[in-house]
Amino acid sequence: MSVEISDVLKIVEKQNVWRGQEAINLIASENTQSPAVRSIECNDFMGRYAEGHPNTSDSINRYYEGTDYIDEVEMMATKEIIELANCTHADVRPISGNAANTAIALALLRGGDTVIANSIDAGGHISHNPIGVFGRRIQVRGQVLALNKENSISLHFWPTTEDGYHIDAPKSVDLIEKSSPTMVVLGKSLFLFPEPVKEIAEVCRALNIPVLYDGAHVLGLILGGQFQSPFAEGAHFISGSTHKTFPGPQRGVILGQLQEENELKWWTSIDRGIMPGSSSNHHLHTIPGLLVTVREMKQFGKEYAAQTVKNAKALGQGLEDSGVRVEAKDFGFTESHQIAINVSFYGAAKDLAKDLASNNIILNYNMLPGDQDARNPSGFRIGVQEMTRFGMKEPEMGELASLIADALQGKPVKEAVTELRRRFTEIQYA
Repeated sequence: MSVEISDVLKIVEKQNVWRGQEAINLIASENTQSPAVRSIECNDFMGRYAEGHPNTSDSINRYYEGTDYIDEVEMMATKEIIELANCTHADVRPISGNAANTAIALALLRGGDTVIANSIDAGGHISHNPIGVFGRRIQVRGQVLALNKENSISLHFWPTTEDGYHIDAPKSVDLIEKSSPTMVVLGKSLFLFPEPVKEIAEVCRALNIPVLYDGAHVLGLILGGQFQSPFAEGAHFISGSTHKTFPGPQRGVILGQLQEENELKWWTSIDRGIMPGSSSNHHLHTIPGLLVTVREMKQFGKEYAAQTVKNAKALGQGLEDSGVRVEAKDFGFTESHQIAINVSFYGAAKDLAKDLASNNIILNYNMLPGDQDARNPSGFRIGVQEMTRFGMKEPEMGELASLIADALQGKPVKEAVTELRRRFTEIQYA
């Protein structure tokens, strides 16, 4: 070895042991890749360039030579994810869900346009909001990103029902008719329940308004037939991350269900929004891993998605039984991989999340409906998709609920957490 890297190797190994054998990961935006995906990611595609679309026997589309094999893999990944999603279009080049959203915003929005999306306190992702790509894309000179001012951008939030976790469909239809949006965005980052896609898409399609469903968190549940079917309900596009409930490498994808001429024009614009709009080279070494994950999901996705939702419900019930305030109790806590808990009784969520991490329980503090300060929220967002993939089921969710409840009360649980985790170190559903 020409350079000294032993210190780097030690740090990486510590991470591998801690997060792979000792800690219980409950971050809702993460997952662990299968051994097959991990083994294929170290390949010669790393550092190569393949701008544009794959070459075919009929046309030269790349701007670089030497792309024969990545062309083959990329076309396979595109074809097979279209088959899995049962849609008409797909682009696997975005390198994250946020990059997918950026490409769509660049493609379909202009300064002065109007957008409707979920607010952050109602679970919306930052990219949908004023300071994210959608807000900045529709801003024109003289407008401010802060809302409810005379010179604010034209971004509106979906009205919610009293619980804060569901969009109010009738009021949303009224908002669409009153505001005449250029685009509507459904989907969330704190995402417990399906969205009213059918009701919203019906009016949007009549008005020729594109409907984007941000499925970053729930893509694996959707493709596993577990959550909802946005395309069957009328959405035009699904943007997604391929490393959350869809347990692949860190990438993004844009899926489309498009038939009419005007819809196909949208896809042409999105193509330019991806390249050169939001990316040049697109991290080629992870595309083979994406293809492997598509095949894993074809074979195991339904079983995996179903168990993930069962586990989330079980953890919610276990925490409630342990005296922890779990949100959306009246609705069964969740229909996704996530639950939300209010920890304000125990202290500041930010500090409590750090305390839990010191006990090998990894999660993130998160705004709940009604919270005003993202840096000082009242809740935790918890996702069970990674621990489900390691084989945990409902009984283990009960054990985990007791450990979380004890930790919130200041009891040391690190040894017990590590003991539970070491029983589940082999990837399942792969």
